[in-house]
Amino acid sequence: MKTQPIKFWGPRSASYWLTALVAIGIIFLGVRFMLYPEAGAEGFGIPLAHTKQAMAYGQVKGIRDIFSGIVVLIFLISSNPRATAFAFGTAIIIPVSDCLTVLAVNGPEDVTHLLIHGITAAYMIITTFFLFNATPKS
Repeated sequence: MKTQPIKFWGPRSASYWLTALVAIGIIFLGVRFMLYPEAGAEGFGIPLAHTKQAMAYGQVKGIRDIFSGIVVLIFLISSNPRATAFAFGTAIIIPVSDCLTVLAVNGPEDVTHLLIHGITAAYMIITTFFLFNATPKS
């Protein structure tokens, strides 16, 4: 039995849900940074000092994450795989820079957090490839 390729891109496509997973996940992480900056920073890999100024950086990171997730979701919901691919692909700079920041601050010994950010970047690169190869809804 021969399988038929998906004729359109949308909620029935794997790349749609792979993208949605990251967008929703980053919104969740942003909300966590907003509500619990210390817990968010621990998960990120660079704990915050318990100062008013340091907490403000946690808030800024939370807003950045929420905004990034919403932008990707807007393109995703519009069912335009090419626009989603450009937005999602451009956002790869975030986990890459996060990985480099953790490396600069914690060094190569912090394998766990380096892997979290590095694997996220790799996941996003692969998903972006699928998005660019998706067929738009007709």
